[in-house]
Amino acid sequence: MSVKNAMTSDFLHSAYGGESMAHMRYLIWGDMAENEGYPNVARLFRAVAFAEQVHAGNHMREIGGATGDATVTAGGVFGTNKTADNLQGAINGELHEVEQMYPVYLNAAEFQEETGAQRSFHFALEAEKQHAELFGRALAAVKTGKDLELTAIYVCPVCGHTILDTPPERCPVCGAKKEAYHKF
Repeated sequence: MSVKNAMTSDFLHSAYGGESMAHMRYLIWGDMAENEGYPNVARLFRAVAFAEQVHAGNHMREIGGATGDATVTAGGVFGTNKTADNLQGAINGELHEVEQMYPVYLNAAEFQEETGAQRSFHFALEAEKQHAELFGRALAAVKTGKDLELTAIYVCPVCGHTILDTPPERCPVCGAKKEAYHKF
């Protein structure tokens, strides 16, 4: 079922565009981190790229069967730099989503009683908070010339919740079981 309100629909389209771009950007930056000798930072970029794909898919499902053209305006860092610069770009993008974009989108969806969009925006908002924190940890390591220390990265395929080393018994955001998490 598609959303009823034009504003929420526009926000879903914008969020879909932004998450899609972040997905590709993080895959590219993961390859660059790998080439610079940061295999765990590369894994983090790839894991978060998967989470961004989850968000884009959730947004697309909420857009529903409506077809047609949509102007998608989404902020995003462009270009390829050294891994430290790419991590800072990732942090800036995630913080934009956490501090500005998703709170507004979520508020509009709540006001317009668009429950599916509320869920999709909430899932993305909570995951983006984690992504900013994880990219910050990676940046701190890279600035000292070291790779991020971790054994594994787990991503919930329902909401994009991302955690290092051990998945929770149930996702704290959406309730998915531990076994559903994708391991990177």
